[in-house]
Amino acid sequence: MLSCFSPDYRCARHSFLDAAARAGAELKSFNHPLKGPEGESLATDVAWLGPADAETVLVLLSATHGVEGFSGSAAQIDFLSSFTALSKGTAVLVVHAVNPHGFAWLRRVTEEGVDLNRNYIDFSHLLPVNEGYDELADAIVPASLDLECLRLSDARLADYYALHGREAYERALSGGQYDFPNGLFYGGIQPTWSRQTCEQIIAEYGLAGRKRVALIDFHTGIGPFGYGEPICDHPPGSTGVRLARSWYGDAVTEPALGTSISVAKHGLSDYGWMHLVGEPLVFIALEFGTYPFDNMMQVLRADHWLHAQGQVEWQAEQTVAIKAAIRSHFYPATPKWQEKVIRGSRHSIRQALSGLAAEV
Repeated sequence: MLSCFSPDYRCARHSFLDAAARAGAELKSFNHPLKGPEGESLATDVAWLGPADAETVLVLLSATHGVEGFSGSAAQIDFLSSFTALSKGTAVLVVHAVNPHGFAWLRRVTEEGVDLNRNYIDFSHLLPVNEGYDELADAIVPASLDLECLRLSDARLADYYALHGREAYERALSGGQYDFPNGLFYGGIQPTWSRQTCEQIIAEYGLAGRKRVALIDFHTGIGPFGYGEPICDHPPGSTGVRLARSWYGDAVTEPALGTSISVAKHGLSDYGWMHLVGEPLVFIALEFGTYPFDNMMQVLRADHWLHAQGQVEWQAEQTVAIKAAIRSHFYPATPKWQEKVIRGSRHSIRQALSGLAAEV
């Protein structure tokens, strides 16, 4: 079960392509213009299983948040390795490493420094404002990582938390911001390469014309250790929520209603897919928990500080330490955690396929 996990992006890509070929999938690659830290080629690879004219399609999406790709890639490889047959009228589209640059460089963001899950907005309109982040920006990513600077920054964050409470604090930090390019959860000023690639995939595979499309977007980083929370950001009361609850059960949570470990956010990829695919879409983010929220903020802070300094020396001692910490948070790599991820992923995939079969 655990052999589907890879130690880095390069190995994950090789294993995915091999598993997809052995499963008899139709493969296509969307090549990224940049390289990985060791000069390796980067791409979003796509595998299609099933009839081209399938009425229903399951989409499995990994590495929206780059470094979170270890678990999503493993779930995809596990699925392809055990694939036998699909119900009549159903196909599966497996999108591996939609943010390959972040996966390879062990970053949560894209090559533009953009959180892909804050990038799906209409940039022709006024950009959202996050007053909480504006107030805390230089404490979230300080000018230095020396102990005194971090102590003062943490004190400011703690004061904000004490004054406004957990939900407001997490919304300020992670809800999305569009004013600080070197900051956390930055949504950008235009569509990223990864967003444009997703839009191209949606168009090329005709997803908007299907009767029903189920999408599982694999994530890690918040929530109980190893638990996969199915998070649904469809509007409350919509068909997407109704079907998600019917397929995945009472475990489904809704940030808009305050029932999720995740707070409501701007610019989620969910919204982009909803806009382009429309009513047929049932989208969940399957979030596997790792370590506490504060630890996530610490590792992200260090990584954003590192890349704000200019060109990163990949083998430098400080770089190695920072990258080990962010990798560990989003990919604990313990057998117990890995097993929970695979079992949880298999369960959700079965639920999705069962739900789609009932639609045919």
